[in-house]
Amino acid sequence: MRILLIGVGCWGREHLRVLTELGVEVWVADLDPARLAWATKMFGVDPGRTTLDFRSALDAVDAVDVVTPADSHLALVRQCLEAGKDCFVEKPLTRTSAEARVLAEVVRQTGRLLQVGHIFRFHPATDLLRRCLAEGRVGQIRYVSGRFSGFKRPRADVGVTQTDAIHYFDLFTYLLGHLPSAITAIMRDYLGRGFDDLAFITVEYGEVLAFVEAGYFAPGTFRDCVVVGTKGSLTADFSQSVVTAFRNIHQRRDGHWIADAGEPEVFKAVGKEPLLQELASFMESVRTSHAPPVGVEDGLLALQVVDAARCSSLLGRRVTLEEVTQGEGHAPR
Repeated sequence: MRILLIGVGCWGREHLRVLTELGVEVWVADLDPARLAWATKMFGVDPGRTTLDFRSALDAVDAVDVVTPADSHLALVRQCLEAGKDCFVEKPLTRTSAEARVLAEVVRQTGRLLQVGHIFRFHPATDLLRRCLAEGRVGQIRYVSGRFSGFKRPRADVGVTQTDAIHYFDLFTYLLGHLPSAITAIMRDYLGRGFDDLAFITVEYGEVLAFVEAGYFAPGTFRDCVVVGTKGSLTADFSQSVVTAFRNIHQRRDGHWIADAGEPEVFKAVGKEPLLQELASFMESVRTSHAPPVGVEDGLLALQVVDAARCSSLLGRRVTLEEVTQGEGHAPR
């Protein structure tokens, strides 16, 4: 298979590494000649398969992998789809849900495949969580929480909700099997860049509440989530690939409530690298012409939650997803 990788910045370089490991013929496009030279030097990409203009390589490849800033996704992916190429695009799918709607229509019109890079779905810890939930370890789920935070350089194209919190918007939809219905959010722009750099967001999935924290300030690195149910709890540390099951329940004895912590069970999540599994799944979809595991509608839904969170923070109230989806691009009042 011949794949055109558009963008070899920090994360694009990881894509290049994985595509090379998967044994595909890689073509590389980037606006920076130095990055193209790096791809040739570090990964042996044939200079004849590098280009400053991605359009010049479209006829030579089977599919396209887009790893560029979010504000370029709509134009780049649209051109690739209309050129008859299946596409993988890193999250967020686009800048706004309105732009994502445009891409969804292009996918429908062209009949091409579009997979969105929501990588948490492919994490071994996620597989473990799903297995534990299927076994009924926590009983009925009461609430979930997710934290994607830590001191790091802010992205220059989108805010922290759109780049980090969005992981959990998609993950919890996937784990809970229920669509989000309403969002309440507090977002801050402490650095004065015009983008949020701290966010605390509550997402309602039916009767289950999800609490999501994302930010650039807390020391350390946090990539974790908690699932709390009637029979126990699960915690997942995505950085360490560890899931812990707790049988912590409250019981009433002799007229008093007691907290029974039980003995935790620690499971090491074992599996292939998430990015490798993600890109391999895309290649399989291209080969078989089957729908990708994370399609354009999934990417659109995650962005609708982002838009609803932004509206909620601006308005200072709970915002339903229906308010956002009824007129994308127009903020509720």
